[in-house]
Amino acid sequence: MNAPLNLQQLAATVDQRHLDHLEEEAIFILREVAAAFERPGLLFSSGKDSCVVLRLAEKAFKTRMSGNEFKGKLPFPLVHVDTGHNFPEVIEFRDRRVAEMGERLIVAHMDESIKKGTVRLAHPLESRNGHQTVTLLEAIEEHRFDVLIGGARRDEEKARAKERIFSHRDAFGQWLPKEQRPELWNLFNTRIRPGEHFRAFPISNWTELDVWLYLARENIPLPNLYYAHQRQVIRRKGLLVPLTEVTPPEAGEQVETATVRFRTVGDMTCTCPVESEAANAADIVAETLTVTVSERGATRMDDRTSEASMERRKKEGYF
Repeated sequence: MNAPLNLQQLAATVDQRHLDHLEEEAIFILREVAAAFERPGLLFSSGKDSCVVLRLAEKAFKTRMSGNEFKGKLPFPLVHVDTGHNFPEVIEFRDRRVAEMGERLIVAHMDESIKKGTVRLAHPLESRNGHQTVTLLEAIEEHRFDVLIGGARRDEEKARAKERIFSHRDAFGQWLPKEQRPELWNLFNTRIRPGEHFRAFPISNWTELDVWLYLARENIPLPNLYYAHQRQVIRRKGLLVPLTEVTPPEAGEQVETATVRFRTVGDMTCTCPVESEAANAADIVAETLTVTVSERGATRMDDRTSEASMERRKKEGYF
């Protein structure tokens, strides 16, 4: 009888040939965006999915010189909605990565929305994640974007499973599930009226495992938060809440140090790590083979408020 495979051995046996198909499909979608719209932008949060989309955009529009070196410019700017509560490591990575690539970055600051009064917080430590919609829509209006490319995937969450690859948004930036357009035989209806726009999702058909397999194959850089590190955390409602200035301990809670990594990165007030010893992409591939809960379900406090929390935010104009 053969001995059972351990996780590392199992990860090594995963057939990765489907990645070529997923890559080809995503590049086709990115080129369709560039051909069909006048003012595209690529949402770049420095999260793993946006880093994958950025690499796919490089392959779609640049000439590969060697390794991770590409020559040329993307036909659209990178766009980031900065809540003011992002992890410092993520902002540092964003700025360094954009500088290395020599691309244009547009940052929409939620603090500016707060100053204008278009975003009103109930209290200073309130999660700003849901309020990103307002700042995003203001950036769309200011820069007249007619499409924004994002890294959302259908396997992340039930509302996102309803999303089309080309997701129509009305003049108020709203997503209306009943008005999404059919996408048969890779034919996309990209017609819009004045004031409307689209969100395009090139990696809709990818899974979290696909993303990590591709990150490992392409050696794509990521913020170090994605890999195992020591961090002070608070155990709260089944989650590990990172200790930060905007997520202090509540009465009776204890702070402990744990070895953790983040499966997704976002606003510090709602993004939690998981305990893990995974130090590189290959280790995370092995871990991901065993998970039964998506990264949003396992680590995002804002998605636990109700079964329909994501769908409600998307109808308001969220990513």
